Amino acid sequence: MPARIRLQRHGKKNQPFYHIVVADGRAPRDGRFIEKLGTYNPLTNPATIDLNFDRAVEWVKNGAQPSDTVRRILSYKGVLLRRHLQIGVEKGAISQEVADGRFNEWLQAKEAKIASKKSDTESEARNVRKARLEAEKKANEAKAQAVAAKRQAAIEAAAAAKAEAEAAEAGDAPAAEADAPAEA
Repeated sequence: MPARIRLQRHGKKNQPFYHIVVADGRAPRDGRFIEKLGTYNPLTNPATIDLNFDRAVEWVKNGAQPSDTVRRILSYKGVLLRRHLQIGVEKGAISQEVADGRFNEWLQAKEAKIASKKSDTESEARNVRKARLEAEKKANEAKAQAVAAKRQAAIEAAAAAKAEAEAAEAGDAPAAEADAPAEA
């Protein structure tokens, strides 16, 4: 069995974290490996990939077969493009300078695209936080108005009860005074 470049799962339940390793094809998924090439964290946006680029190119060049997911990761990082350009150099189709130039152009475009996605994600998160804050302010203002209206109603009710009690006292007082001289 040839060497395989594959993912080795680590991390907690529902929080995967992977090591990118070169292993014998017969070895179990999380078992024995030949060399660790890097790490892959799919939980971040965009996914965090730390890869020893030169060793990955060397392993692919020597015939190590990547798994489907690792093939996508290697393509994303440019390992497969680098190998493709290197084969063109070995066959004499292009020179090493041309291959390096093409790869550097691709790398700069890729980095710009990743930076753009990160900034878009950050601005979107900032806008979501701002919208939540505005909604919370509106809700707090509505609650404050409701509490103020309730307090005002309670104050008015207390004033009306006090006025009513005073009116009832004032009405009872002359009657009590009228009753008092008659008895005396």
